[in-house]
Amino acid sequence: MLNRTIRRREAGGSLALPTDLHPLLRRLYANRGVNEADDLDLGLAKLIPVSRLGGVDAAVNLLCEHFRRGSRIVVVGDFDADGATSTALVVRQLKRLGFKQVDFLVPNRFQYGYGLTPEIVQLAAEAQPGLIVTVDNGISSHAGVAMATALGIETLITDHHLAPASVPAANAIVNPNAPGDTFPSKALAGVGVAFYLMAALTRTMQERELCANPPPVADLLDLVALGTVADLVPLDRNNRVLVHQGLRRIRAGRCVAGIHALLEAANCVPSQVVAAHLGYQIGPRLNAAGRLDDMSIGIQCLLTDDPNSARLLAARLTQLNSDRKELELQMQQEALMAIADMRAEDPQLPLGLCLFDESWHQGVVGLVASRVKERVNRPVIALARADANMLKGSARSVSGVHIRDVLDAVATRHPGLIEKFGGHAMAAGLTLPAATLEQFRAEFDAEVRRWMSVEDTIGVVHSDGSLQQDELTLDVARLLQQAGPWGQSFPEPLFDGCFEVRNVRILGERHLKLEVRSGVGPSCEAIAFRHFDHDDAPHVEPESRVELAYRLDVNRYNGSERLQLVVEYLRVL
Repeated sequence: MLNRTIRRREAGGSLALPTDLHPLLRRLYANRGVNEADDLDLGLAKLIPVSRLGGVDAAVNLLCEHFRRGSRIVVVGDFDADGATSTALVVRQLKRLGFKQVDFLVPNRFQYGYGLTPEIVQLAAEAQPGLIVTVDNGISSHAGVAMATALGIETLITDHHLAPASVPAANAIVNPNAPGDTFPSKALAGVGVAFYLMAALTRTMQERELCANPPPVADLLDLVALGTVADLVPLDRNNRVLVHQGLRRIRAGRCVAGIHALLEAANCVPSQVVAAHLGYQIGPRLNAAGRLDDMSIGIQCLLTDDPNSARLLAARLTQLNSDRKELELQMQQEALMAIADMRAEDPQLPLGLCLFDESWHQGVVGLVASRVKERVNRPVIALARADANMLKGSARSVSGVHIRDVLDAVATRHPGLIEKFGGHAMAAGLTLPAATLEQFRAEFDAEVRRWMSVEDTIGVVHSDGSLQQDELTLDVARLLQQAGPWGQSFPEPLFDGCFEVRNVRILGERHLKLEVRSGVGPSCEAIAFRHFDHDDAPHVEPESRVELAYRLDVNRYNGSERLQLVVEYLRVL
């Protein structure tokens, strides 16, 4: 079912990078649109000023007023890593600034759904708060804000998701994607918005003499880095500054106890952490709590200052992540079996693919949609049963198809077909009546066909080109790791080339490990993770030749380091 081709990136614009920069880095940065020396400066002074974020002044005034009143504040977060880090950051900073009564509440996704729902407001009201602060959610929560107002509770919404045509009647809203907001970076994660708000609040409280010598919110940039990377928002210049500064604090050992414990549980050395560790090791552990259990576990891990408590909570999150992996693999195999007889170019395979199974777990359908999308190179929705009448699902899309707009078009043409939906260009969530599933499948496919054709399903592996023999070294791998942060829309360098296979090993039942050599140079190891997850995985024999698209990595084990190629694409020649 794999149908992919390698395409090399091309540099654009003028190139005014420092001449003493390694030639490979000059090429890689140029391929990502970084052409000026100043673009490489990721100091905090390069952040877009807080004053440019719309709604901040009103939000700060609201918080200061509740500080004077001594109000109880309830922070309502989301059930993913961005929501957990946002919640922990706001709770921590409010308490450090002297707010006496600060609680948090995060919806159980299976009981209350997403956002500031009326049910969550009623639950929060039991604590008798004067103010509800949302983080990473709320921009579409009209009914929840109305309920809070009816109960005499003021609301402050901080969010980063795309806003609907009309926003809730909250007392204040901070969202770079709200209508009319002119903040230059629309890519802030929820935790980035929370950071900006807390930075503005900290400065104002000092200016108004409400808090003498307030602790700088920059101390919490480790949380910002984790949430930003885990939420897969584009790493534009502003987000790269936030992530770079957070990583510096983690490497220096100045992170919260929970992040240190999660790194320890993942066998990551804090002094060597890069963005990929946050995205592939720590983020999934936090997300597992929201997918299978209760995100409060993850938030408590990020809030505790006791190392022993943090280790216990990190161990629980690690176990949940292991359970999630097993469940995801089972569901993924079931999903691929449902389309096993169709190839990606088969006209019988819908361009908008909608999958459902009665046994699937609604907390893991997003991951299944993502895995299947990687296989068939088209938008995929995976659905699970929420109750007797409703289905809940997650959508994942491909470049060129704005999945939220697709759902919006379907809902507009066929009112009642979708109960509710929301999301971004590449990912969305939705709820629909079980009775409408077959009609929805047909309409979803029809709408996707307005955006793409069968020819567009040929997946593209974007490569930075080939490496010279003297660049296939451990030193270059170390150089690339430190040259980031790499991530969404600022991808980690990927190279392509042809290699002779010297040896083949199977690790576990899923991974393929090779010893390969390019030309007359020395051999090095290459590993293709999850290679055997699919029945049509290429069969590789010793002495064969393969074309690889790969990342350079440093394999650290028992105190030693060696070069490793992490294979993203493999074709036997």
